[in-house]
Amino acid sequence: MPALATGPGPDTGLYELLSALPSQLQMYVKSAEDRSFLHAMFSARSLHSLVKIHEKLQHFEERCPSPVLDSAGALAQGVSDELQTKPLSADITELLKLLSKPHVKSLLSVHDTVAQKSYDPELPPLPDDIDDDEDSVKIIRLVKNKEPLGATIKKDEKHGAITIARIMKGGAADRSGLIHVGDELKEVNGIPVEGKKPEDIIQLLSQSEGAITFKVVPGPETEVPANENKTYMKALFDYEPEEDKAIPCKEAGMAFKKGDVLRVMSQEDSTWWQAKIEGGANPRAGLIPSKHFQERRFALQQPTANTQPQKISRKPSVLRRSFRLSKRGKKTNKSMYECKKSERYDTADVPTYEEVAPYCRAHGAKHRLVALLGPTGVGLNELKRKLLISDPQHFSVTIPHTSRSKRNQENDGVEYHFISKQLFETDILNNKFIEYGEYKGNYYGTSLDSIRSVIAKNKVCLLDVQPHSLKQLRTAEFKPYVVFVKPPSIERLRETRKNTQTISGKGDKDSSRPLTDEDYQEMINAAQLTENQYGHLFDLVIVNDDLASAFGELRQALKKVETETHWVPVSWTHS
Repeated sequence: MPALATGPGPDTGLYELLSALPSQLQMYVKSAEDRSFLHAMFSARSLHSLVKIHEKLQHFEERCPSPVLDSAGALAQGVSDELQTKPLSADITELLKLLSKPHVKSLLSVHDTVAQKSYDPELPPLPDDIDDDEDSVKIIRLVKNKEPLGATIKKDEKHGAITIARIMKGGAADRSGLIHVGDELKEVNGIPVEGKKPEDIIQLLSQSEGAITFKVVPGPETEVPANENKTYMKALFDYEPEEDKAIPCKEAGMAFKKGDVLRVMSQEDSTWWQAKIEGGANPRAGLIPSKHFQERRFALQQPTANTQPQKISRKPSVLRRSFRLSKRGKKTNKSMYECKKSERYDTADVPTYEEVAPYCRAHGAKHRLVALLGPTGVGLNELKRKLLISDPQHFSVTIPHTSRSKRNQENDGVEYHFISKQLFETDILNNKFIEYGEYKGNYYGTSLDSIRSVIAKNKVCLLDVQPHSLKQLRTAEFKPYVVFVKPPSIERLRETRKNTQTISGKGDKDSSRPLTDEDYQEMINAAQLTENQYGHLFDLVIVNDDLASAFGELRQALKKVETETHWVPVSWTHS
């Protein structure tokens, strides 16, 4: 808006300025309706009253007056008492009635509170018995509520002193800025802590209510660490501090579940990190075991876990060929060939934490590989087939390699990539296969290049793999989204798989038979074993109770993979 041509001087009050505005704005307001609105607004009595009050208060503030007295309430009560002894005239009656009104009493009470400045906090007096030779002390008062104070203590075994071991990030002690690591605790609420155990002091604090007063001797000044980078860890195990005998303070611990993303606030302690659950409501960090410490504990527990072997399966692991049907059109689970596991990838790491970062697929970027896992007979092929039928331009599968001869009506690069046995063995030595095996003297396998070929066509590659192959696939190149399909209860398996046939090979002949309860139990046991060993690598677990529901859940999840942000290993975001 252009500057006004004329107007009040710089010393003119706000009331006069607002009164002059309507006439000054006439030339800039074209609509009669707008002029009427401005005139009505600036002429309102309520606005004029507010402006006058503002100017009076501003003038009063500039004078910085001090209160005449700080006992207006007591004075009003004295006046009332005195007037009641006088003959009641109309004026005295009206004054008594006025002074007895609740809002007048409240106004006088507020006046006295402000005049006395009683809203300032009262600090406790310094103790009178401080020795001149005693170290300098701090008297600290913190108000305790339902939130823990957020500090842990320890006892110096050599000198017996109780010192602050750690300050929890975001806790009450951290926010106060008054207590620091290394400070020596002398008293709590006037009670000396000398000779007491840390557990006794924790008990004393738990029984205290309201304000808690600490007497501490400041520890040696330490350099404040620079702000640490944000580090996010995906938890690969469940943790409950109440069940952890090693944690220095159970109350300071933080429970979490497998799959939670933890923001690590401090790694200064090599044994106990401070972290909080990302997206959680609690602003205070809690103690969790460090990666190194937890790996050591798990490694010590490993021999015990293996003393009672579980029954896995009567059959060897097999690499499944997709969409094979029996002559009667029923679904089958034919074992094409035994899968050769690589010792390099067959041993699972100790699952503790994995550093992660948020990732969202950019528009036009390559699609993430979708790895499907599940026991034989659970329905992986059916789910894969429904995905392909739902959008054949978007989803695709790899074409396997084989060393067997091409049959009539087969085309190279359609049913299989046909290569010589010598070339196949050379590719095995060069680690070009994600999985391979041998069946009736011929090699079959899925190559890494066949995965790359699908992804290069801007399609989502659907890959049905054995769990031990995940380690080779979990790279920044493929960024696999791992889906584990598990079976329902044995009762539901009987209902939903009663028409399913399994094909077993004896010599050169194949025979089919219906699935039995033993087959169902094997399927459930195999799923449980896989989940126990590799569950920390799964992004999604689907129970295939009903094929239509399982497909809907899978389809919805895959849509989110392409459009929403997910947590992935941090190394995948640096490529």
